[in-house]
Amino acid sequence: MSEQASPAPVKRAAKGKYELDERLKAYQGVWVFIEHERGEVHPVSWELLGEGRKLADRLGVSLSGVILGADDFATRQFCEETFFHGADSCYLMADPVLASYRNQPFTKGLTDLVNAYQPEILLLGATAQGRDLAGSVATTLQTGLTADCTELNIDMENRSMAASRPTFGGSLLCTILTLNFRPQMATVRPRVMAMPDRDTRRTGTVITHPLGMVETAIVTKVLDYIADNRQDKPQLAFADIIVAGGRGLKKSENFQLVWDLALVLGAEIGASRPVVQAGWVDPERQVGQSGKTVRPKLYIAAGISGAVQHRVGMEGADVIIAINTDRNAPIFEFATYGIVGNAMTILPALTEAFRQKLAMARMAG
Repeated sequence: MSEQASPAPVKRAAKGKYELDERLKAYQGVWVFIEHERGEVHPVSWELLGEGRKLADRLGVSLSGVILGADDFATRQFCEETFFHGADSCYLMADPVLASYRNQPFTKGLTDLVNAYQPEILLLGATAQGRDLAGSVATTLQTGLTADCTELNIDMENRSMAASRPTFGGSLLCTILTLNFRPQMATVRPRVMAMPDRDTRRTGTVITHPLGMVETAIVTKVLDYIADNRQDKPQLAFADIIVAGGRGLKKSENFQLVWDLALVLGAEIGASRPVVQAGWVDPERQVGQSGKTVRPKLYIAAGISGAVQHRVGMEGADVIIAINTDRNAPIFEFATYGIVGNAMTILPALTEAFRQKLAMARMAG
């Protein structure tokens, strides 16, 4: 793997402001790694292009997608999609060795691209592939990596990315700056950032770069592909409506009220961490920092206080309806609508009201 010498440290100005070393100033532009598998791009890549567009505009630099894959038509078509989602250019490394994800060739390919073109920011999805690749690339480049970010911004005083993420078990949010090294790297969970509008009028420039690696130099081999068939599993990350319950429901039997409302609405079931830990529902239904991040059109939270651990997983919902007996519960601070009352009474009333409304709509239609 190619390696990069550690950049010289930044200089501190008289008033405490950091001044970038000349070698760091050579790094320009925002990059987003476009994750894809078997002909499909992971949606988090488009979400990151939308966020990357904001960062690039703030810095006054270009936004680029980065694609590593097989040397085929599908891989090259992904470049056009990066333009549609906001990129100005796309770095393409196409090689048969890159047909399936493996850490060794992908790490070499991405580090070679960084060393050759020197972006100041590199974003990846916090997926199984993205986390594996980001750690290896950051280690090889000897730069900083902030994982599982919930917010990205630019500290203009230091011309550095301000990457925010929950810490101390999700009880606090911290903002991390990588001042001394480039590129600044971050991973972001799927559905944390909004999906940008797709504009098919946009065009851009494709920059190709060779991998320079042969199959015999790679230790791991792809023997077979076994699909992860999850049709029978919760799909919280992509649900339009989610009904979630918390420990305010008092006991596991009362969680059935959440299931009843969700069934009428055609919604997915979510839960807070205490409910999952109590064994009321499957861990795959946990929403929050240590669970799933969701961005539905409607999120109904029953008996959930709204602690920061849960908030970071669902605050991106278009509409949040909170039901809680405690009028001072934190969730009311960011909910769209709040109902102060007993969820065991309100949930059945909502279920019946929606059932009647839907029945009337079917009769009218």
